[in-house]
Amino acid sequence: MPKMLFAVGALLLGSYAYAQAPTTAKKVIDGGVSPIRLIDRAEVRVIRTEIQPYTTRAVHTHDDVKFHLFLPLTPGLELTIGSDKPVMTEPGQAYFIMKSTPHTFRNTTATLAMTYEVFVKDGPAAAAMDGHKPLDLAQVLAMVARGTK
Repeated sequence: MPKMLFAVGALLLGSYAYAQAPTTAKKVIDGGVSPIRLIDRAEVRVIRTEIQPYTTRAVHTHDDVKFHLFLPLTPGLELTIGSDKPVMTEPGQAYFIMKSTPHTFRNTTATLAMTYEVFVKDGPAAAAMDGHKPLDLAQVLAMVARGTK
């Protein structure tokens, strides 16, 4: 686990410039939340989400994944998971969210906020991998930093 968190931290620090890169694959939800898919494979999906100032993502769940990691890139993001109290996230920290757990986040600042979200999928392709080579999160995060799909 410490190795994984170190890899996540290194990615977040090393990929800030990449996170700033313009993209044309933007769609806007909740009036100011723009998820941009960086990787979408049978076993994992990685998105970078841009959150406009003072914008809240509606409470939602992800029923097609085993879990996902919420990885803030910028300060000022408040995250609520399930019935827990809202927490002010810290860039470089990883927040774990189980399948089907309601959650929401909001940008509490006057500037654009960004996060990576890594979704480990729950399906036949992901299950097939369980008996083979395990998912290497550090490799997935390195692919995100390079912009590889």
